[in-house]
Amino acid sequence: MTANDRAEPGRPTPVTLLQRRGIEAEVLIPLIRRLERELGVERAHAIAREEIASIARQQGETVARALGQDGIEGFRHVRDSWGGAGGDLEITTIREDGAHLDFNVTRCRFAEMYEQLGARDLGFLLSCNRDFTLSEGYSERLHLERTQTIMQGAPFCDFRYRVDAGGARGVDAVAAVDAVASIDAVAAVDAVADSREDTAPETSNAAPEGA
Repeated sequence: MTANDRAEPGRPTPVTLLQRRGIEAEVLIPLIRRLERELGVERAHAIAREEIASIARQQGETVARALGQDGIEGFRHVRDSWGGAGGDLEITTIREDGAHLDFNVTRCRFAEMYEQLGARDLGFLLSCNRDFTLSEGYSERLHLERTQTIMQGAPFCDFRYRVDAGGARGVDAVAAVDAVASIDAVAAVDAVADSREDTAPETSNAAPEGA
């Protein structure tokens, strides 16, 4: 099912995840670059990583509540929503059953977008970093193993999801898409900005905008 297939008369076409990440990047990349100058790269990335992971965990919880279930079937719809209208990710499925969802991403337009923005080094932090905590928030029964990503220079990303045995209820595909689309870029910006205020030394002066 593509984004166009999901559109209904009178209902706006959903913003794809790639488009949403692009909107977020316009604000988050300059903010993180400033944090790097003021706090150092390691501390700046740690703050962003913690806050973005926390947001992703909450989003996973929201998706599971919207679906009313926490099984592989529901998460398959979440995975499918990542590709937008079908070209944002090129995916090869390796294994798909009631307990496993294994696939490789062989092309990632998210990595291409961050490359074009001159922020390939932040791509993993802003996008790939979310995957583990998103699945944790979605279900304690869902586990992700991944050893490499295109964002970090590998030829493909190897996603291996498995779910522990347990009861799983039915899934509403439209609810899954709507829940994933509820990701709030403003929340991400506010969270990182608040962390900057909380952790920056009181005696430090802000770096000039052009520094």
